[in-house]
Amino acid sequence: MKISGFNLSVVLFLTCYTIVSNAQTSFREYKGGHTFNISLPTYMNRTMGLNSAAAIQYKSTVKDVYGFVIYDTKEELTLAQINFTSIGEFYEDFIKDFLIDEESRKVSEAKSSSKGNINFIESDITYYDKDAEIDIYYLIGIVETKVSYYKVLSWCAASEKEKFKSDFQKILYSLKD
Repeated sequence: MKISGFNLSVVLFLTCYTIVSNAQTSFREYKGGHTFNISLPTYMNRTMGLNSAAAIQYKSTVKDVYGFVIYDTKEELTLAQINFTSIGEFYEDFIKDFLIDEESRKVSEAKSSSKGNINFIESDITYYDKDAEIDIYYLIGIVETKVSYYKVLSWCAASEKEKFKSDFQKILYSLKD
């Protein structure tokens, strides 16, 4: 029996196709990355170099105000076997070590609130910065959504706190995913 080149090609194609199609495994789709929205005052711009772990960083050099957002997805925390039972527990875990070694560190009482199904905690921290030789003010915000925990840190000179705190709060409470 003679097999022509065309027939041989068809047989080889069908044999390879059968092997490949039987070897395929089913796949599940995963989403890479994480998207969230946050609003910044027009006098602030996105930047980099403030914190390497931050998802977004912002500043105004002219007004000498700065900030950034770091997030942890609940899925990644669970994979790392870290489980927080509440936003309060997440906040306490963060704040206990934040600027702990700084001179004159003062932490206000944390204030909790909710907006829809998003939970917030905010507190004020001030400390004396030896290098800058001034007191620094931070608004620390923790946000809990259905999928993530966020740390929103905004800061300026403590003498400018009253001028910028409401803007820092608007940044914090604008976050959603």
